[in-house]
Amino acid sequence: MILQAKVDAATGTEILKSGRLQKTIQAFSETFKPEATYFLLSERMRSSLFVFDLPSLAQMAEVTEPFFQLGCEVTIAPCMTLQDLQAGLAA
Repeated sequence: MILQAKVDAATGTEILKSGRLQKTIQAFSETFKPEATYFLLSERMRSSLFVFDLPSLAQMAEVTEPFFQLGCEVTIAPCMTLQDLQAGLAA
């Protein structure tokens, strides 16, 4: 899966200064152990991207809710590696 959490600059500054953003990212990383994490500017918003395995769709609320509680816009979607795509196309 790929998770994108975006937050506007003002809210982002507030949650950074309070330490809430760092705690949320740390908790997510400890629980879901993303294979890749990126921080970037997207659509004029502070953004985080996480690539990780989601064992069960029932965990979607567990993944997204902490970011929603920070005021983030959240997108979550399945994604594949090149090898996954090649295997799928071969089938």
